[in-house]
Amino acid sequence: MKSLKKSLVHALSMSMLIGFSANSFAELVVNSGSGGASQAKAWTTADAQQYFNEDDDSELSPQGSTSISTSLRRGAAVHTPKTTPSVGQVFDTRYSNNAPAISAGSALVMDAHTGEVLYSKNSSMSRPIASITKLMTAVVTADARLNMSETITLQPIDFDGPKKASSTLRAGDKMNRAEVLLVALMKSENPAAAALARTYPGGKPAFVAAMNAKARQLGMVSTHYYESTGLDPRNVSSARDLAILVSEASKYGVIRQFSSTPHYDFNLGYRVLKSNNTNALVRNGAWNINLSKTGFINEAGRCVVMHTTVNARPAVVVLLGEPTTQSRNSDATNLLTWLNNLPKRI
Repeated sequence: MKSLKKSLVHALSMSMLIGFSANSFAELVVNSGSGGASQAKAWTTADAQQYFNEDDDSELSPQGSTSISTSLRRGAAVHTPKTTPSVGQVFDTRYSNNAPAISAGSALVMDAHTGEVLYSKNSSMSRPIASITKLMTAVVTADARLNMSETITLQPIDFDGPKKASSTLRAGDKMNRAEVLLVALMKSENPAAAALARTYPGGKPAFVAAMNAKARQLGMVSTHYYESTGLDPRNVSSARDLAILVSEASKYGVIRQFSSTPHYDFNLGYRVLKSNNTNALVRNGAWNINLSKTGFINEAGRCVVMHTTVNARPAVVVLLGEPTTQSRNSDATNLLTWLNNLPKRI
């Protein structure tokens, strides 16, 4: 029991950083039960509003979120040339000469405070996004203000889909909705994302409709969702659209915290799932990563999106279509290092 409590505190106690109250999210949602299984406190409407509404944290929630969505929606950047460059060219010529060469099929680096595009490669190209889908799954779940203490039992249908993917979860496993969201974001468990859609009011059809409605609301013009996990290659977006989504998702403290948790032990009562974040840059802790999501299916290649703070600059990094996990990690590290050496924002 002590080890479980220690794990909960270690994984989910960044309350000062993300604007939580003295009680951490874990203390509100998950408490140790007498039988060793995870038990949960029932959430009130006030609880939900406090932890799922937009934050006022100026460092982690970019102040220019509306202008960011608007400028990216229009395909504009602060230093975009008057003639729109062809696909594959870099929009911001001030910094492009010093940018590292990357293997990603599409990429974008954006100042999350101003919306300025610092680096762009094929950023308007719509392509499969794999488990980056789960970031929108988390936003829709958060927007619904559902009871996060409600127990969800994984069903065999949650393990079905257009592709078979490995999972440490099993049909019959029970978690509360907060734990299901955590394992979907941190470990990218597909059955968890499927269960979030299944248990949404109206079920999966309503959930997918909400995903696409949110994308339209944000101006994500190259994006369409067919399901909540990312296993379907018809889930597509562009680097520009995903920069909008990352900026939006970074306003939710619960998404920031859950997606950037390095490790977590899920106590199911009869077994413990020791789980690690799918992003090595989160696990090694070398960078200040506020939000993270990785993805992979063959059609999408290796993908990652991050909201990070580098040299006092909040920034969004999007990499899609990387050939290997190693190249994804290397390109992300090289772009963050390059970003660290750029002139500071005035």
